[in-house]
Amino acid sequence: MLRYTLMRLGIFAGCLLVVWGLVYSGIAPRGLGGSNYLWVVLLSLVISAPISFVVLRGERDRASERIVARVDRAKANLQANRSMEDEADDAQRAHGGPAVR
Repeated sequence: MLRYTLMRLGIFAGCLLVVWGLVYSGIAPRGLGGSNYLWVVLLSLVISAPISFVVLRGERDRASERIVARVDRAKANLQANRSMEDEADDAQRAHGGPAVR
């Protein structure tokens, strides 16, 4: 996941540099008043989002698979803990003691 995030930040940084150059060379319009920095950042975000969506598809799929595997492991561990508690409770009841809580 860290790799995907760093790649996404790299694409944003590249877009930021390109947009900054276009705005200061006069090719792209400047922001209103003192909003030029905000304009450059927002335009860079808008441009980098679809680029990241297309270019990083494979990396995003790999990260998703790792997350799903972790969630499945956590679910299996939780189920194992639940079954251990059920077995302990059943054993306690079989010996005539109070239920385990």
